[in-house]
Amino acid sequence: MLPLNQRVKRTLTLVTGLFECLGFAGAIFGWASLVFVLKKEGYFSDLCVPLHNGSDSRNGSLDCHEQDEQFALIFTLASFMDSFTTLPSGCVFDYLGTRAAQGIAITMYTTATLMIAFSTAVTSILMFPAASLLAVGGGTFYITNMQVGNLFGSKRSTVITLYNGAFASSSSAFLLVKVLYEAGISLMSIFLFISSLSVVHVLRTLFLLPQRHIPFPLPKGYTYGVTCGAPGLRASYQTQELPGKQTQALRGGEAESVADRGEKRRWKWMLREDMNSLDSLNPLPQAPTALGGDEEKVRSFRSCVLSKLFLTHLLWISVLQLRHYLFIGTLNPMLTLLAKGDTSEVSRFTNAYALTQICGVFCAPWNGIIMDWLQRRDNIPDSAPDSAALKRLSGMRAAVLSLVITITQCVLFSISASVPILEVQYLSFILQVINHSFLYGGDAAFISIVYPSCHFGKIYGVGQTLSAFISLLQYPCFALVQGPLQNNPLYVNVGFIVLVATTYVHPINLYLHWQREVRERNREQSAPVKSPGAFLPSPLGNRNTPLSTPSPPNRSDSPRLRNPTQFNPRASPQQHLALRKATEIAFPTR
Repeated sequence: MLPLNQRVKRTLTLVTGLFECLGFAGAIFGWASLVFVLKKEGYFSDLCVPLHNGSDSRNGSLDCHEQDEQFALIFTLASFMDSFTTLPSGCVFDYLGTRAAQGIAITMYTTATLMIAFSTAVTSILMFPAASLLAVGGGTFYITNMQVGNLFGSKRSTVITLYNGAFASSSSAFLLVKVLYEAGISLMSIFLFISSLSVVHVLRTLFLLPQRHIPFPLPKGYTYGVTCGAPGLRASYQTQELPGKQTQALRGGEAESVADRGEKRRWKWMLREDMNSLDSLNPLPQAPTALGGDEEKVRSFRSCVLSKLFLTHLLWISVLQLRHYLFIGTLNPMLTLLAKGDTSEVSRFTNAYALTQICGVFCAPWNGIIMDWLQRRDNIPDSAPDSAALKRLSGMRAAVLSLVITITQCVLFSISASVPILEVQYLSFILQVINHSFLYGGDAAFISIVYPSCHFGKIYGVGQTLSAFISLLQYPCFALVQGPLQNNPLYVNVGFIVLVATTYVHPINLYLHWQREVRERNREQSAPVKSPGAFLPSPLGNRNTPLSTPSPPNRSDSPRLRNPTQFNPRASPQQHLALRKATEIAFPTR
């Protein structure tokens, strides 16, 4: 069991990360509540013109569709920047570490809140950069907090999806802004207070987060954050994090470079082939790795993003994300249209929408709980041969069900949002918050299961960046409804129902990919051993090769077969000793 101070520290990291995601990370998605306040403040009110109808003109009715278009454009650009900058943010996180990424996020978020605090109706144009900075800063908070799940072992998926739920629920932060504004507190005072909370972010970054990354699985004795110990004291366990490489735990003299580890792996392959799979000498001691002892050839980043699986994943996240962005960005004008301009009704339904968003933090863990439960049913022990590969296969099968549930939710949400009845939108709000939580939780969990963890930030960033260009279509859709369709969104909504249904291709593709990997694994394990010396013990112990490790070329005809110690002049004395013993067994002197 962990020492008490470490348990307290990890609990504080979890709780403060939840606060950061819940209060800041996705606040931009509470745009409808903020738009209500900004309209009251007169932002872009100069774009409203009297209606041409004589009776409406005498009643003071205004046509504010151009004002709505400006707010829709601001949200379109902000949501685009939120997704588009995920790749740069992921690269900063991967290469510069947590502390640098958090520093950038804090700077952008504080700048955004100060710009809103000091803006007025005259300077409404400041909302364009402010909303974009708010979205980018919040998105970076979200990325850096995903690694906190690594601190909790088997509950990792649950923690990740809990944070995704907090991210979805953070849109309710602007509901609090709306309530405080209606209570008589000025918009400037509210956002100045939000700016002052940056002190909390700074303290958390220093004391409750690592300078670089949190590895998975955690090395024994792993610590993180700035400590207040005596000068010169250092943690007994350090973590070496290399750009673009798997995190590797190091203790004292057991440190080895990634290049040496790759050389050792190549040497093992040659030895296994040339010595005809010798099989029972004591294994050599190895430095602990982030893979928990299961050595795995890491796929290249290029091969990951060019795979068919990633392409269908990109289709899935782009379409579902666009459906949500369009609903959020056009919620205020849609409610205004259905309520026939009654501002009290619009305010009531806006509050109802924001309140349902709070439930996102409770809905999101369902996805992770389902995935963790399905994986626990397989009961794969950490000590099992190829446990990393077996757990990956188990996770892929669990992700199939998660994806099917998420798409079905989005289809139902799209159908509900298409009904032009104001009361039905309560159901739309509920389905939207549940689906939003499942969407981003499933996205992060899918990438962490299918692809190497050293590429998580980059792959997640590429997916969000490419889907950002698709999200730009929300503004043309809004303009289409406002113009040619004359405020009738029926055709657009029906089109989205069909489009969302096409994303079922992603779980189908993932299921077929899982079946292929299972067949390949079974074929490798059932392959007959042709070598007459295969019954002999291996000088390196474990003969099991992970799924992602390709079979080395056959070197049975190599002229170097009789002296395998020549293959690696950098081999340690223990390795030379094991090789001599293996040679004596395989080629006894007569």
